[in-house]
Amino acid sequence: MSDQFADRLLQWYDRHGRHDLPWHLDRNAYRVWVSEIMLQQTQVTTVILYFRAFMERFPTVRDLAEAPVDDVLGHWSGLGYYARARNLQKAAIHVMEDHDGDFPREQDQLEALPGIGRSTAAAIIAQAWDRRATILDGNVKRVLARYHAISGWPGQTATLNALWRRAEEHTPATRARDYTQAIMDLGALVCTRSRPDCEHCPVSDGCTAYANGEVHLYPGRKPKKKKPEKTTWMLILEDHHGRILLERRPPSGIWGGLWSLPELDPAFGPDELQEACERQFGLDCSEPDLIGGFRHTFSHYHLHIQPARLQVADASKVGDDADQRWLHRETALDLGLPAPIRTLLSTPEQAALL
Repeated sequence: MSDQFADRLLQWYDRHGRHDLPWHLDRNAYRVWVSEIMLQQTQVTTVILYFRAFMERFPTVRDLAEAPVDDVLGHWSGLGYYARARNLQKAAIHVMEDHDGDFPREQDQLEALPGIGRSTAAAIIAQAWDRRATILDGNVKRVLARYHAISGWPGQTATLNALWRRAEEHTPATRARDYTQAIMDLGALVCTRSRPDCEHCPVSDGCTAYANGEVHLYPGRKPKKKKPEKTTWMLILEDHHGRILLERRPPSGIWGGLWSLPELDPAFGPDELQEACERQFGLDCSEPDLIGGFRHTFSHYHLHIQPARLQVADASKVGDDADQRWLHRETALDLGLPAPIRTLLSTPEQAALL
């Protein structure tokens, strides 16, 4: 079964697969690794532009390891899940310090690097060195869950273990690079989450879910859990030079390490913002000008953001240190900013459209 599955998939890939993605050019472990990390939680069409810009700025693992963290986060801004970028640089530093700048070639050594799990390590091995290694990313989980009618949400241990067993069975001894790309392409282009094109699937005649007319049942959905709602004031504190105060967020947690706007407790009412701002930041502020609020959704909660613009009389009392800076908008936009903050600073009048 596994030989037939892999053979048909490779035949399809030779004719219909993606062979010219940017990370396929000048292929090496560094480029493959960066692309794999970017592709986690992000569509290929989005990653292509980010990957090209990232490679232009950080063409080698040494360049990435030695770059200022703000530069790395700035080139990641908009991709989301910013822990990926921080771990990317941490891993680059480990490669330079512990492996003399050469990526380790063994699965366990790759998994020891920050941000690299079992499937990502295997993808690097297969894609960079064309060695047999078993991957199981989101696309592969969907293909195998349908092909073998593996029930349950892939986040559950029993379901995940079953998927890994099938992934291992189907991975051929040769053409590892092409096979791993082929099964990812099948999931991305044919066996899609919604409206899969089963009529043109090269392995549909062996697919249990297709034979039973139950493709829509696989993979099982994650149990729904209502996301909590949170609220915050975000302050656009602007001095008479037109500069805005930005604060670096803590290294861990939401938007870790990125630059963002100062925040105030949502318990304050609009008529209390001026006094609260002066008390918290020690700044003489004008009455607030409220901007249209908007909601930003994270993986585990919704955040209602209410921006308020306040003019500051004397900016010298605060800022211009490692974690606070007064910056003009155009300079601020060069930093690593969360996507909604970038939009807010670029076009504050459109914030309500986010």
